[in-house]
Amino acid sequence: MSSHATPTLKALAERLLAYEAAAGTPPGGKSPGEENSAAFRVCDTLCQPLGRLLGIAGFRALFSRALVLAGREISWLRALHIKADGSLEGLAELEAKLPADEIARGELALVTRVLELLVTFIGPALTLELIQQVWPKADFNDLNF
Repeated sequence: MSSHATPTLKALAERLLAYEAAAGTPPGGKSPGEENSAAFRVCDTLCQPLGRLLGIAGFRALFSRALVLAGREISWLRALHIKADGSLEGLAELEAKLPADEIARGELALVTRVLELLVTFIGPALTLELIQQVWPKADFNDLNF
């Protein structure tokens, strides 16, 4: 990961993935593989507040850039695409082909890159505030940005 992807950002990404995995699958219109993916749910959950802040096109651009950066580390991520609404496409097919630990590694890379870009563009304080608003029951106060 790049110099911006600090251990703190990776730890935050791990916590968000664990939080979403523990929360279970929300009801919705997503395909089964994508809606079950903790990374998809983290990014989908961030889409609403970031969509208000950046617009859906801005969120899509941020998410697309994070996918490109993460794809440099985890090659199978290059097969995924961001749809016009900002949702992730293609994960269900890959989950059927790849071992769970490889999927988890890719999800961690993707979410870490999304967080990295957020910190770069809006700063660590606003990123943490946004995360706290989106996941109000989770505790991230011990993270040192």
